[in-house]
Amino acid sequence: MRVSKADGSQSLDLQKDALLKVGVLEAQIYHDYASGKKDDRPGLKNCLKALRKDDTLIVWKLDRLGRDLRHLVNTVHDLTSQNIGFKVLTGHGAAIDTTTPTGKLTFGIFAALSEFEREVIRERTLAGLESARKRGRNGGHPYKMTPAKLRLAMDSLGKPETKIGSLCKELGITKQTLYRHVSPNGELREDEKRLF
Repeated sequence: MRVSKADGSQSLDLQKDALLKVGVLEAQIYHDYASGKKDDRPGLKNCLKALRKDDTLIVWKLDRLGRDLRHLVNTVHDLTSQNIGFKVLTGHGAAIDTTTPTGKLTFGIFAALSEFEREVIRERTLAGLESARKRGRNGGHPYKMTPAKLRLAMDSLGKPETKIGSLCKELGITKQTLYRHVSPNGELREDEKRLF
């Protein structure tokens, strides 16, 4: 069972009643108060650990297990590989019951759609990167250290009155970034001559 809020505005009662009605023992019901977007939920983690071969994971609705299709597909695939069934009681995924041939087919369609979605996103990303490269953009984050900041850092380092923390704050960079580009005595590091 899962609801997103633990403030009392959402109740687990409807889900609990549905699970008890189909024969799930109360001691075997796990719950989370967390968003379905989070993969790492303590109740889900404990539930998955407790499942054994020939068990069936039952959820009230498919989105109670998770909202991300990739997470759902991966979770059910892992269960299937351990000979653990998966069943959805109501809602859009109610046809999913991997303990039956029809349910396996339905879930196979979900899995195929997920794979297709990943490939489409990948193709779009690669096409966008190629288009950007043709226009002279290489992608990635812009350098924090600009040539102007680098000159200021080189002039300031090595002087006894320079406080490294203040210099980094003024330049808007971390100490690691500073020392990656400039040595403590103010000399430009060999690898960073590309910024000039």
